[in-house]
This record gives sequence, structure tokens and C-alpha cells, in this order.
Amino acid sequence: MKIAIPLYLKILLWFFLNLILLGVIFLIVIKAQFRFGFDTLLTEFSSDQIQRVADILGRELTDRDESEWADSLKRFSKSYQVEFLLYHPGGEQVAGTPTKLPAEVLARLRPRGVGPPGRPFAGPPNGDRPFGPGGERPFAPPGQDAGPPNGGPPGAGPPTPRIPPKTLVHTREPDRYWMVTPLPLNGMRGPRPGMLLLVTMSPSLRAGGLFFDFLPWLYGAAAVVLISVLFWFPLVRGITRSISQMTQTTEQIAQGHFEVEVRAKRRDELGRLGDAINRMAARLAGFVTGQKRFLGDVAHELCSPLARIQVALGILDRGADAKQSEYLQDVREEVEFMSGLVHELLSFSKASWQGRETKLQSVNLAATARAVAAREAKDNSQVVLQIDETLEVAADPDLLSRALANLVRNALHYAGHALVSAEARGREVVLRVIDNGPGVPAETLERIFDPFFRVDPSRSRDSGGAGLGLAIVKTCVEACRGTVSARNLEPAGFEVEIVLESGAELSPGAD
Repeated sequence: MKIAIPLYLKILLWFFLNLILLGVIFLIVIKAQFRFGFDTLLTEFSSDQIQRVADILGRELTDRDESEWADSLKRFSKSYQVEFLLYHPGGEQVAGTPTKLPAEVLARLRPRGVGPPGRPFAGPPNGDRPFGPGGERPFAPPGQDAGPPNGGPPGAGPPTPRIPPKTLVHTREPDRYWMVTPLPLNGMRGPRPGMLLLVTMSPSLRAGGLFFDFLPWLYGAAAVVLISVLFWFPLVRGITRSISQMTQTTEQIAQGHFEVEVRAKRRDELGRLGDAINRMAARLAGFVTGQKRFLGDVAHELCSPLARIQVALGILDRGADAKQSEYLQDVREEVEFMSGLVHELLSFSKASWQGRETKLQSVNLAATARAVAAREAKDNSQVVLQIDETLEVAADPDLLSRALANLVRNALHYAGHALVSAEARGREVVLRVIDNGPGVPAETLERIFDPFFRVDPSRSRDSGGAGLGLAIVKTCVEACRGTVSARNLEPAGFEVEIVLESGAELSPGAD
């Protein structure tokens, strides 16, 4: 089962998909051009958050003995729901839960620059420039040069290795996110290193808001969506509203209501389409009106000649012998058939024209159905009524009686049995005429109410009339501002349903 999606929703979804695709392409191009990684996702707010935590931790570690650093890291880890670890530049762990770092993280711990990685230390307590155990230069903080050995001027010797910058790494085995942050320890007591690396490990990218804060991104995405909707919705809504009006108008035209009009006034292609629909409706109304007027005029003009022919046949029959009377009877049957056809044409034309100025009144449905059943039922046929005596409908009595009579007549012709039932449904009344006949082919259900349409294209007299019975029913019902539909029943049978407004609030003869 396919889900029906409104056109405006399709347009908006397609727009956002296109926006997402452009965003992905943009990120791929930027990444290929500038080679950024996860650390690029660090916003200024997140970077400040991490730095504040590192500064607080650094001050606390400065005031504590090295034996107490593990407790401090444990307390901070529990508070922020991440794992804090302390390392020397180069990869030697100082404090925290013993952890084997992945190779990707170890690579970020090594100093950048020349010279062999080693464990620096703070230097002698006399305030002289500290050197490593082998006389090598110490690792300077980012942006500073420790200077050449033996206190030479800065820049006189080889470049000094620098502390790794703040960086974010994602590893697959284990699936963790690692943040490496320089941790300066100033004012230390004793021979402690002047610079360490704080490694923060988290199973998620958010890390309690330290690594990556989703809220700004969510707010930004919501703002983009809201602005896009506000920007695009008027255009999309205008297009879909015009299309909806045209769809409703063409559906009513297909049902035979040619007085409708597309009211969407536009100056684009949709506007031209609406004008074309209005012109088409006007021309179809003219054609149909002319056709009905022509049929009515022809039927009216044929009434007098047929009546004279029937009178003449009656006179001739009085003086005819037995053989001549047999021929005259055949002619009389043909004339009666033509007279019936003319009567149907007149009924159809009258119902069509009368529907334009029909005044509705409250009609008792049970009384109307009883009168129709008494008139249409024959010796070998049966009409069963199941109608509440209190049901009232808003209709024209003559048009309602004519429509119901045609339905009952058809049911008796094809099945010899008709069931007429009615029920109230809110402010409407549903009238049904049901038979147990063979029904009609499913593909003809939408056309059986068209004038002159017959299921049997041979138009045999034995198989039915001229195809105007159900057309008259539809015209009469629509003149009463109702609707009519038909369907086949299983395993056999045929049902015609008429829906009319309830006449409980109307008085007899009221409009």
C-alpha cells in the first residue's frame, strides 16, 4: 500500500535532501582540501570548557604531592563521567588508571620538532634553566622556544621540540574518544616536570559536554530548518493551493457540475492552466446545455406525431381483419416503444432543467417509497421496504419519486426482487435499493449513470431501454442536492445508494 504524501511535503523533503547532499559534498571537499580531523569539531566553547577543567586540575596537582595525583584524577573522572589520565610528553604515564594507549593516541603524545623524545624535568631548584638528564633541551610550552643548551640565545641552536597541541582522536579498537590537553604545572615543589599531558578518555563524543556539545549544532539545525520553512512555505503553499483548487474543480466537472470555477488568480503557468480549465468548463456547459435542450425539443416535437399515429392505428384496427390486426399489433408495439423512449427523453430533459431551480422541502421517505412500490410491483415481483416512518429528507417530491421509481423498476426487471432501505447518518439520510441480480461489470460502474450508456452495447429491446433510466436517477438526485453511487455485491447482487440531506429541520414546501 502506497502512502499518499502531499505535494508541498514532497517539495520540502526534496529541498532538505538537496541541502544535506550539498552539505556532505562541501564537507568532503573541505576535508580533502584542508585535511581537517576530529579536532576541527572542537568549538571555542568546548575548547574553553576543557581548558578550564585542565587549569583547575593543574592547580590542584601543583598543590599536592605526586602520590596524591591518582586520587585527584579519580575524583575528577567521577565528577565529569570521563577517564582522566596523566602522561609525560612521549608516552610515559604519570598517574591515573593504568591504560595501554592505542598507537593513534601515542602518536599525538610525542613532541613535534627535532630531537629524541624523552622525559623532561623541571630542572635544578636554583632557578637556572632546566636541562634533561643528558643535557638536552627541555620541552617548551606551545609557542615558546626553550633556547639552545648552556643558556645560549634563543634561535642559536637546532629547533626545540614543542609540546603537542590540544587534539581529539577517535580510535576503533577500543571504540573511544581521546582528548590530549597540555597541562602546565607552575610553582611546583620539588623536582617535578613543568609540563604534562592530560589525556581524557570517553566512550562517546559528547563526553558530558567536554569534547563536543550537540546543543549549538541542534539549535543551528533547528534555525536552518525554521528559516527554510518560513522562506519556502509561502511559495510551496501557493503552488499546492492552486493545484488543489484545480483538482477539485476538474473533479466536479467530471461529475457534470460545469458551473464551477477556478478562483486562483495567478500570472504564471498555473494561472494559465486555471484559465484554460474555466474556459473548458464554460464550453462543456454550453455543449451539455445545448444537447439537453435539443433532446427536450426533439422529444416534445415527437409527442404529437406519435399520439396521432396511435389514434390512427386504433381507427384502422376497428375495420381490419385478423391478418391485418396482427400487422397492426406489431406496428402498435413499435409505436409504444418509441413513445416510451420519448417519455424518457422528456423526463431526462425536465429533470435537467428543473434541477437548476428546485425548491427542496421535507419529504416523508417511507410514504414516497410505499407509493413507488405499489405502482411498480407486478404479480411476479416483490418490493420489500425497510424504512423508518419518521425519516424525512430534503428533496423535491416529484424528482425523488421519479428517481426511486426508476431504481425499483430496474431491480424488478433484472432480478424480480427489490429491497428498499434507509437509515439516518448524522445530518444525512442514506437510501439504498438492492437486488440479487447479476450486477454489472466492474469497469462500467463509473459510466452507468451517463446518458445513453448501456452495459449491453447491442441495445437489444429485451435487455433494457435506451440507457436513460440511471441518468434520470442521477439528474433527479443531484437536483435535490444529493449524491448517487452504485456497487456490486458479493456473491451476487447490485446496490444503488442515494445520500440526501435530512429534512427534519425543513417544513413541507419550504426551501
